[in-house]
Amino acid sequence: MSRILLFALLLTLTATPAFSAPTVQPLRVGIVGLVHGHVHGFLQQSLHSPEIEIVGVVEPNKQLLDQNAARYGFGPNLIFTDLEEMLQKIHPQAVLVYTNTSDHRRVVEVCARHGVSVMMEKPLAVSLNDALAIEKAAQTGKIQVLVNYETSWYRSNHAAYDLVHEGALGDVRKVVIHDGHYGPKEIGVEPEFLAWLTDPQLNGGGALFDFGCYGADLMTYLMNGQRPQTVTAVTQQFKPEIYSRVDDEATIILTYPKAQAIIQASWNWPFDRKDMEVYGQTGYVITVKRDDIRVRRGGNNTQEEQMAAKPVPAPYDNSLAYVRAVILDGAKPDALSSLDTNVTVTEILDAARRSAATGMSVKLPPTR
Repeated sequence: MSRILLFALLLTLTATPAFSAPTVQPLRVGIVGLVHGHVHGFLQQSLHSPEIEIVGVVEPNKQLLDQNAARYGFGPNLIFTDLEEMLQKIHPQAVLVYTNTSDHRRVVEVCARHGVSVMMEKPLAVSLNDALAIEKAAQTGKIQVLVNYETSWYRSNHAAYDLVHEGALGDVRKVVIHDGHYGPKEIGVEPEFLAWLTDPQLNGGGALFDFGCYGADLMTYLMNGQRPQTVTAVTQQFKPEIYSRVDDEATIILTYPKAQAIIQASWNWPFDRKDMEVYGQTGYVITVKRDDIRVRRGGNNTQEEQMAAKPVPAPYDNSLAYVRAVILDGAKPDALSSLDTNVTVTEILDAARRSAATGMSVKLPPTR
């Protein structure tokens, strides 16, 4: 090969751009509310995420809005004190909600009128009436309403579900779900977060709603959306000097035709904990934090095994990729975050609150 041809070939090769993966179109989102402490984890993650572009931030508390605008570098064109104004001016593709739980209904109803989908922090609502109103608004506005739980992204929970639905454990007979820590004040949540967490009107309850929702969500997921027949709950105040208006300890018992669930929710435990035990006719699975499970199957001579849970397929492995995929790509909502599941979750929590107040079990009607 002549030097001229060789030089031309090298020139062609060096001029050819290297292969690069296709650029992901980000979801344009508005943030509504800055009083939920989980907003800070989201903002820190999303500022460097290709899936999400923050195009507006709404918070009626101007001092809190300005404080966080300075903290996260939001320009004046991004910040609003009114939801309607933000929706009209910015036209986001979705809204992520970090208000108190009582405000969820209002936010969804406003967004539905504008055709804007919503993902909120758990739980869905403070009452069944609000949950049904949210469902109606979503249907009328033809929008997605998703509920974000930390535990939705745990490999261990998905592995437990797979074992149940593969028939590896036999029919489910009992599920025990633990969610709690040593209290929101004790772990140092922000003052604006603590103020509404401890308000029964804004939060729906105390630990009963804050942590009971995880168990109600997971049990509804395991039972393929089936509603329980009865709900029985006991709540207590072990620290009335701190939590004078809401419960800080709650236990919920759910019964199904051939299964039972015990949901433990606490602001009194010495360590934070989010795990569950699923007992079937022929085996059991116990989740171990986010990524591991303990399994025992078969006869009396079998041994328990601890193993790593397999990865959850994208986009169902993290909240940012998930919300983008559902709204932009038409991905199917996962049962854990779906509106259908979370209306049932709210029905359970609403019944649990009534049961705790009356000291009696609540029998759910066959249909809502």
